[in-house]
Amino acid sequence: MIIRNGWLVLRGGVEKKDILAVDGKIVKIAESIENTTGEEEINAEGLHIFPGLIDIHVHLREPGFERKENIESGARAAVKGGFTQICCMPNTNPVADNKIVVGYIRQRGKEVGLCKIHPIGAITKGEKGEELAAIGSMQKAGAVAISDDGVAVKNTRLMYNAMQYAKGFGIKCLCHCEDKDLVDGGVVNEGLSATITGLKGIPRAAEDIIIARELALAESLDAPVHICHVSTYSGVRLIRDAKAAGVQVTAETCPHYFSVTDEIIRGYDTNTKVNPPIREEADKLAILEGLKDGTLDCIVTDHAPHHEDDKNVEYNLAAFGISGIETSFGFAITYLYKTGVLSLSQIAEKMSYNPAQILGLEGGEIAEGKVADLTIANIEESFVVDSSKFESKGKNTPFNGYKLNGVVKYTIVDGDIKYKA
Repeated sequence: MIIRNGWLVLRGGVEKKDILAVDGKIVKIAESIENTTGEEEINAEGLHIFPGLIDIHVHLREPGFERKENIESGARAAVKGGFTQICCMPNTNPVADNKIVVGYIRQRGKEVGLCKIHPIGAITKGEKGEELAAIGSMQKAGAVAISDDGVAVKNTRLMYNAMQYAKGFGIKCLCHCEDKDLVDGGVVNEGLSATITGLKGIPRAAEDIIIARELALAESLDAPVHICHVSTYSGVRLIRDAKAAGVQVTAETCPHYFSVTDEIIRGYDTNTKVNPPIREEADKLAILEGLKDGTLDCIVTDHAPHHEDDKNVEYNLAAFGISGIETSFGFAITYLYKTGVLSLSQIAEKMSYNPAQILGLEGGEIAEGKVADLTIANIEESFVVDSSKFESKGKNTPFNGYKLNGVVKYTIVDGDIKYKA
């Protein structure tokens, strides 16, 4: 395949070049490449070519919750959103806490054959926080990390042991940071919007306390740790200070934390209910600053698709989560690039290079010899979010009607077109 006339988003900047991909690898990048063997061609005039986007935090719901999403619908949504690789959390039914479920997810992803799907194994059996799962055998079966996402591991000794084991197997703990006792049934951020709506608030400290614990454990063990979906200004500060002290920590955030504030909950739309909750202006600004200065390494979706029945209830009873994999790139272009917070190269770093580095995945940059995973997009073209057109089974987004820049035109995996607008 030859891709012509596109603007390549490289680590050092943006350059107009042609790309030749052969057998799933980028073999040549040049000003002009001659087509001598009748290769398939894409004319990318006016388009930007990003390294294939990688999301290391999604929920595919299979096995067990296929009415919300399955691996095929999630993969279709992913490639439409520009993602060439996704890593799925273990809170399925049964929980992905053993090599059989991990192997099933990996095999099912290959059968679907759209994007690359990497399973994340559970830290504890059944995500119950009582006994470590079989970390080594899950890693051998293809787990790229471990996490009890959705719940924090309450027992500190167990978490300490988990980090130690993970370090030994060369994988990372992805930590959902939430003190359940402090959450105490809260459903939104504790603040003015919670007071106005009468909804029970969740204090920032519920997140920060566990972030601080995981950082302390990582420092004590000299082990790497990854902090999931950071939402608080104080959490950003803790991570920034830990990095400055030499702690091996990486961290992520999501589009809903850098684009909106908790004022969005005032209409009682249950699609705004997410965990951790959308917080206040000070938090949003700190998240933007954390992305800018490198405290926050990557942007993930925490794609959490739900059936409409899970959201079409009172706010307190509704499921937490936003279906976000088809809008994430648009949010990054609109709220980070167009506002001057990040350059295109920095967006590629947050959405491709860093995620690959954090989990040791192939890909993440455009270079000769690298895998031909590419996302081709028109960053000037706009679209209006319409969840009825989502490929995902989950239509649960609070962003219907939002106008975003950044339309994915092609998603290419191993040199093959897996999505074309």
